This record gives sequence, C-alpha cells and structure tokens, in this order.
Amino acid sequence: MQNIKSIEQFRETIKSGVTVAVFSADWCPDCVVIKPILPEIEEEYSQYNFVYADRDELIELCQELDIFGIPSFVAFKDGQEIGRYVNKERKTKEQITAFLEELNIQNK
Repeated sequence: MQNIKSIEQFRETIKSGVTVAVFSADWCPDCVVIKPILPEIEEEYSQYNFVYADRDELIELCQELDIFGIPSFVAFKDGQEIGRYVNKERKTKEQITAFLEELNIQNK
C-alpha cells in the first residue's frame, strides 16, 4: 500500500483509475486492529489501488474531505469521489469488504 506524504501526491494518485484511500493513524486502536487484515483485503480487491493516508500528517486533507473518524475508507474514480465508509466506529473485515463489494457493483 502506497503511503501518501502530501496533498499534492494524494491528488496525483487519485487522478486515474479507482483508488481506495485508507485514512488512519498509528495511535488509533481501531486502526491497529484492522492493520493485519489490510494486505489480505488489498490482495482480494487487486482491481483497486489502495493508498494509506496518515490522519496526523494530512490533517488539512482530512478536513477538506470531512474525515472525522478513523479508520476511514474513501474511494475515488478518475479523481471523483465514488464512495466512502467514514464513521467513528471500529470496522471489521466483513464491513470493509461489504463497502468494497458495493463499489464493485457500482463500477461494473
């Protein structure tokens, strides 16, 4: 998973194709819980480009995108937002894959 270091890099990355941005932070207990399952999910949904955005490093981007809870997932297609799974709750693998399945249906 590519680690995004700047807003400019983020904008460039989401320009083409379908990108799923994972907003997270090292100190977040709910983020730590899902971290081990993310590579599995990435492999299962390899049609998407997954990127990691640290909430603390990219706080302005999070504000711009209304990311108030982490971990959060926002999907973009050719630079336009096409879906989001953003709330303050702990997420399970089943919930994350359900979100990605919904994206899959919309993008066929």
